[in-house]
Amino acid sequence: MKVLLQRVAEASVAVASRTIAEIGPGLLALVGVFPDDGMAEADWLADKTLNLRIFPDASKPMNRSVLEVGGAILVVSQFTLAADLSRGKRPSFGGVAPAEQAERLVEAYAAGLKASCADVQTGRFGANMRVALVNDGPATFLLER
Repeated sequence: MKVLLQRVAEASVAVASRTIAEIGPGLLALVGVFPDDGMAEADWLADKTLNLRIFPDASKPMNRSVLEVGGAILVVSQFTLAADLSRGKRPSFGGVAPAEQAERLVEAYAAGLKASCADVQTGRFGANMRVALVNDGPATFLLER
């Protein structure tokens, strides 16, 4: 699994021109799933997301976690993170997890976040989503497991 984390001032997801999720300060988590991924990856990535020290405090620009700052998390499935770009000019999606597996693991990742974080929102799996964000920093981190 891959999770692309972006520290945001705000973020939202719309489907069919209707906002279905929105957060204030916190993290936007774009999640890609591979065929070999399972619950161990989802659990590890949820823990890492919750405890990664990427928010500022009075002494350091990256010293607090999303939990410590009381931030929110917006989780959006993004199968394109699992694309193979090694050959040619067009992405290959042959190595992307099947939809049922991917949906289950994205939901498990979100559930792992919700166990500790009070404000976790999600996009709609498989939908054509419009994601809006104001990147804070900018600060963007790629987690892989």
